[in-house]
Amino acid sequence: MKIPALFLLLCTLSVLSPTPRASAAERAPEAGFTALFNGTNLDGWQTAKTATAEPLQGKTEAFGGRFKVTDGTLGYDPAVKGNLYIETVKEFAKDVHIKLEFNPGAKCNNDFFLRGTKFDVVPGAKETKDVKEGEWQTLEIIVQGDKVEHRINGQVVRTSKAAAAASRFMLRAEFGAIQIRNIRVKE
Repeated sequence: MKIPALFLLLCTLSVLSPTPRASAAERAPEAGFTALFNGTNLDGWQTAKTATAEPLQGKTEAFGGRFKVTDGTLGYDPAVKGNLYIETVKEFAKDVHIKLEFNPGAKCNNDFFLRGTKFDVVPGAKETKDVKEGEWQTLEIIVQGDKVEHRINGQVVRTSKAAAAASRFMLRAEFGAIQIRNIRVKE
């Protein structure tokens, strides 16, 4: 019995074709971590540094599109001006490990805040001197006792003192574009 050549070709191609990669929204956090950003909307986040914090539950953008969820990422639109902040609804009071992936765009100068520390993302400068525009990086913020360690792609780039008081994890859109995905936490 002969197998038609077209059928054989289709079977071969289906075996050789790569399996589609899971989107950021579909990725499960590694063991011990839980998602802080679901990749679909801003559930668990609120506006910050405003007269009254506005819950962002079910929304896909904040501050007129300055922060916007698209295709599993949270992007900052530099065309929407303003020095604006969003933060987790949840506070972190004890030891905590936050991981995320970020991709800085043109003229990126944006920040992450946790437990009294600010981490600037400015490609080519200071702690982000090895970070290049348009390339995905992994940032880890690890608080243990009164110490905060910042790592990029597994390398320690800064260690400093953590504030004792509980805080939320805050994102600041200052200048330029950045994309963020797969924000997760281990407590």
